[in-house]
Amino acid sequence: MNLEELYSEMGGNYDHAKQIMKMDKLIDKYVRKLKDSDIGIRLAAAAETMDSNQLFESAHAMKGVCGNLGLDKLAALADEITEEFRPGKDRRMSDEEAKEKISSALDMLQKSLDCIEAYEISVQ
Repeated sequence: MNLEELYSEMGGNYDHAKQIMKMDKLIDKYVRKLKDSDIGIRLAAAAETMDSNQLFESAHAMKGVCGNLGLDKLAALADEITEEFRPGKDRRMSDEEAKEKISSALDMLQKSLDCIEAYEISVQ
């Protein structure tokens, strides 16, 4: 599996990642680092308590990381969560709807992590 195939499997945007990082070597390096990131753990922990501040912070971090990696769909979902919990803004979703969004984001992240693991095995 090559990087373009990885991005296709993840539902990511390889061209966007290439535009940001310029080189496959950098894309490879940073997409692999996603496995070591705690963004999913932080978002899941914040969802347990529904702490608005922590939900905002963790979703915002996910949005930035995923946006830079070209994981546009995941970044967009994280952006919806970020905006829902942005300080000073009125909430539009019920807690249940927000939890569903968060669950979708975590599922999408896990799918990406599984794809990255398969990619790593294939390039050894």
